Amino acid sequence: MPFTRITLRQGYSDAQLAQLSDILHRCLTEEFAVPPDDRFQVIETLPANQRVFSRHYLSGARSDDFMLFQIIAGKPRTRTQKQNFYRALSERLQQELSINPDDVMVIVQNNQSDDWSFSNGEIYAPQRR
Repeated sequence: MPFTRITLRQGYSDAQLAQLSDILHRCLTEEFAVPPDDRFQVIETLPANQRVFSRHYLSGARSDDFMLFQIIAGKPRTRTQKQNFYRALSERLQQELSINPDDVMVIVQNNQSDDWSFSNGEIYAPQRR
């Protein structure tokens, strides 16, 4: 049950934003154990003066194409799952949208099931086995 906020520069077409969303979702389902119907994303495009980031901190060289993926995940993932997800996302963004891997930053935060209410004002209660 991840929720992802994607922050990037202005200027992408609706088709490119849809492709970005699809790439993210494919990577989440394939590498992060997310069910196919579990898709919650917000894509925000901001002007340059509202995106402040270091061009070189722990990276080769970030450009104006810098993208930030903030993922709130309802359950922890293993280090291997995270690494595979990060790699797959960076590779697919490069292959399909020509985004340099230096321009891809991901932050994963975890919380508990009772931190979620999907509807009706009710706490999410996963089925126990």
